[in-house]
Amino acid sequence: MKDVNEYIDGFADPVKSILLKIREIVLLQAPEALESIAYGMPAYKTCGKPLVYYAAFKHHIGFYATPTGHEKFKDSLSKYKQGKGSVQFPLDQEIPYGLIEQMVKFRFEENLKFK
Repeated sequence: MKDVNEYIDGFADPVKSILLKIREIVLLQAPEALESIAYGMPAYKTCGKPLVYYAAFKHHIGFYATPTGHEKFKDSLSKYKQGKGSVQFPLDQEIPYGLIEQMVKFRFEENLKFK
């Protein structure tokens, strides 16, 4: 996979639409973000530091805002399956775009400290 467009185009709707919306959120909240593929998924960096990653799976969207992003929003994320720096948003439930937006904004502001 060479770029995020190719990654997203590999999925059919409704997953493709979800991925496009998450991408739009990331790029609106972190306009300086550098977009790439890392670990086989869309990845974003600001100020030379990882910002967020996301990926589609059979039953969920994985969202990775590094441990600090997940710690900050632990109460809001508590109803989802999680790892130390990851959360799974089930595809059979409404995707919490507002929460994703808040997490990206938090991580962007956090990374600005490295500018």
